[in-house]
Amino acid sequence: MPRFAANLTMMYNEHAFLDRFAAAAQDGFKAVEFLFPYDFRADEIKARLDASSLTQALFNAPPGDWAGGERGIASLPGREDEFRRGIDTALDYARVIGNRKLHVMAGLIGADQPRAKHREVYLSNLAHAARAAQAEGITVVIEPINTRDMPGFFLTRQDEAQAVCAEVGAPNLKVQFDCYHCQIVEGDLALKLKRDMAGIGHIQIAGVPERHEPDTGELNYPYLLELIDSLGYDGYIGCEYRPRAGTSAGLGWLKPYLNANR
Repeated sequence: MPRFAANLTMMYNEHAFLDRFAAAAQDGFKAVEFLFPYDFRADEIKARLDASSLTQALFNAPPGDWAGGERGIASLPGREDEFRRGIDTALDYARVIGNRKLHVMAGLIGADQPRAKHREVYLSNLAHAARAAQAEGITVVIEPINTRDMPGFFLTRQDEAQAVCAEVGAPNLKVQFDCYHCQIVEGDLALKLKRDMAGIGHIQIAGVPERHEPDTGELNYPYLLELIDSLGYDGYIGCEYRPRAGTSAGLGWLKPYLNANR
């Protein structure tokens, strides 16, 4: 049966961040993920995980100036030293928190910027990140993101992401398959999951198009989750969605899976 991780950046916003861990555990989650831990000490987060018997599934490497609109720096020429320092910081956190997957965001590119140069920098930075993470037993994941939500994002397609991983050639570099983003950009999720599962390191879900609970919208998640299970995926599935109302009140879709895992 699929195993789910609550995304504490989007879910449980009724609570202060450090209180979201207990709220997720109370609702039956065994794992969590979030975007960034860096506003808190790693030992503070670890204490909340341990107190609620939760596993940390994933978090993101530093993305540059997030508040200023940056969405990752891995493909940005001239930011290589900053990127490497960010990977060091992320791995320092991961050693304490205990997660074994780290998401590295590519960043934004303008229409007038040289894509080939960005790709060259991206490949080099990912190779460095994968080498550094491999020593810690950590998998680096890259995520194609739709440009409706994130205009100008460098990486948008599953086949492109798989090609990047193949070119870097690191065994611990894989693709983060977000069903929400893939449906908006490409569709045909089932065939892409079948085609690419060997190269998928993490999966996320949300309803399309509103990014609410996965029991709303145009995707048939019961079918997709059964397919993912049948393909042998044994990682956590991140629930990266914005609840329609209260987080706990919207978890009716999850209860059959929790009951089956008891």
